[in-house]
Amino acid sequence: MKNLLLVVLFLLWSAPVFGAEPQVAEGVITTEIVERAPVDSVQTYPANVDKIYCFTRLVGAEEDTTVTHVWYYGGEEMSRMTLPVRSSDWRTWSSKNILPEWTGDWRVEVLSAEGKLLMTLPFVLTRS
Repeated sequence: MKNLLLVVLFLLWSAPVFGAEPQVAEGVITTEIVERAPVDSVQTYPANVDKIYCFTRLVGAEEDTTVTHVWYYGGEEMSRMTLPVRSSDWRTWSSKNILPEWTGDWRVEVLSAEGKLLMTLPFVLTRS
């Protein structure tokens, strides 16, 4: 009985630590954000788009934290943006200006404040 009480106390004490990290409920690459929502979901798109967005909706944060969007072209990191998460249901996005010659495989990695990979969003930019 004493061991059971210790286990319950440990679980109650440690629960906020395990539940504090947000999860990605929605993640898309999009050509535009309107009223804090993506207008489309892009997997392949012409590289003459000028700008593209990574939208994420995060749930489950128990306190203010951050996520980081890391943009990769091929294997090269092109941009890294740390964004605030200020509630248990939070929408945020980053954008990347695109040059027409940047055709090929892209991805955005969404990382927690601790650097844990939460989601990878791959997409391809093609010649127009």
